[in-house]
Amino acid sequence: SPAIGAEHLACRQSAALFDESSFSKLDVTGSGAAAFLERLCANGVARRVGAVTYTQLLNPRGGVECDLTVTRLAEDRFRLVTGTAFGNHDGAWIRQHVEDDSVVVEDVTSKYACFALWGPRAREILQPLSESDLSHGAFGYMSAKEINVGPVPCLAVRVTFVGELGWELYCPSEYAVGLWDSLMAAGQPHGLVPGGYRAIESLRLEKGYRVWGSDVTTTDSPFEAGLGFAVKMNKGEFIGRDALERAGAPTRRLACLVLDESSSVVLGSEPVRFEGRALGRVTSGGYGYSVAASIAYAYLPIELVEPGTRVSVGVFGRDVGAEVRAEPLFDPGNEKVRV
Repeated sequence: SPAIGAEHLACRQSAALFDESSFSKLDVTGSGAAAFLERLCANGVARRVGAVTYTQLLNPRGGVECDLTVTRLAEDRFRLVTGTAFGNHDGAWIRQHVEDDSVVVEDVTSKYACFALWGPRAREILQPLSESDLSHGAFGYMSAKEINVGPVPCLAVRVTFVGELGWELYCPSEYAVGLWDSLMAAGQPHGLVPGGYRAIESLRLEKGYRVWGSDVTTTDSPFEAGLGFAVKMNKGEFIGRDALERAGAPTRRLACLVLDESSSVVLGSEPVRFEGRALGRVTSGGYGYSVAASIAYAYLPIELVEPGTRVSVGVFGRDVGAEVRAEPLFDPGNEKVRV
């Protein structure tokens, strides 16, 4: 799509503004909130106030039940942000583990709008609108602060789902239109464009960011999904830890494939074959406009996930050659998000 391509490239070259208000937001509060979330999350989340943690919540089999970020807003308050379609599922999973009134779980999705400002010029656009210091030294990656954006109070969270510098800005819903207009006006001289979810999908594929429900499901372990970096096995007990220990080293892993034909774009569930044998299916895929390639992800036996391995993908009844590549395809050193 020319529109998706334009939004994608603007985000990589200047900046794009995305409306993520539909993303589900859950507040977990109370004197027992920190200990409760440590028991549910595979990563360590009871960190300093202002810390943002990417984590999975596992089921007793070690499968990924939820995939989200946890921001510590206060000693007894945490904000969990998950995908648009997953709020009810994740909220239900979390609530069923609440044992007493020391923990309260509230869905605050409708209370707050969320706009994501991402791109190499994001700081140039946002800094003149705020009295807070937005430099990398003062406001590091994977951290959150309360700031003003013009007259609008915002929780600014320095995270990304596209692999670029930027912030997610959460404001009370009644301020949403004013915040959007202020950001677009400030960004006009810098080439800021509004972007959509399909552009995010293309951008995140180039960075290898996973999506729960397709790349990762309740039957996939974080180690199989390439998310072992978000698991802290030595932090103490958490749901799913025993299953991960019993499972040992994974026998399969999610792999990044680049198709030989950039014009052959997968939609998901296409068969992946090695030497004529079907070994798996595409979990997600699409076109990467920055790397000019058709990208697909699929689980493969561990012996086939080495970069350079040749496979084929069935696209509309025709086998198209593909190669396993090291990931991420774009900015492998993650330099762009830490400037």
